[in-house]
Formats: sequence, C-alpha cells, structure tokens
Amino acid sequence: MLEITQTKDEACTIITLKGEVDASNSVELDAAIQEAVKSGSKNILVEGNALEYISSAGLGVFMSYLEDFQESNISFIIFGLSEKVGNVFHILGLDQLITLVGNKEEALARIYEA
Repeated sequence: MLEITQTKDEACTIITLKGEVDASNSVELDAAIQEAVKSGSKNILVEGNALEYISSAGLGVFMSYLEDFQESNISFIIFGLSEKVGNVFHILGLDQLITLVGNKEEALARIYEA
C-alpha cells in the first residue's frame, strides 16, 4: 500500500511517500510527479522517511523524468531514505543520477545553493 501526500510552498513541492511503491501503484507516483511539474514547481523534493520498499517500477518512474527535469531546469532531490531503500539506489547506481540527501534541511540547502 502506498500513501502519497503533496505540499507546496513558494520554494518547492514536497511529495511524501509512505509505504511501498510497486508495479501496482507506481502510476500514483507518476501522477504526483506530473502534478508537481504541471504546477510549475522548479524544485521537487521526495520525502522517503516512511518509504518501506520501492520496486523497479517505482525506480523507473523517477528515471523517466530525469531528462525532462534537466531540460526544464527542475531540481529533483530525494531525502530521508532508510538504509535499506537507499541501498537499492546505490546498488543500481541511481545515486549517480539522482540527488539523495539525508534529510529535509539538506535538501532545502541544496535548493538554495543553486
């Protein structure tokens, strides 16, 4: 089961994921990211503190947006992943393509550095 909440302020959109992202619900993650992009947000943060599992389908959703984010000059940062979920990103080398940081404060600092 996956629960997605989205909050937006003047600086960024934060998509909070709770539960598991798999093939059955990755379309919900895709819709949340599409909504953030369509809203004009130039900074999209994904909070993974309560993310327990992510399948290849979920990872594929993130990967499918990387080129669009680059072309549209959108900052995309994932923060707060558990060691278990973070290891999936590291093992697959996705940490070389997606910015992963430990917490919200670090993510916001990255945005304000840019």
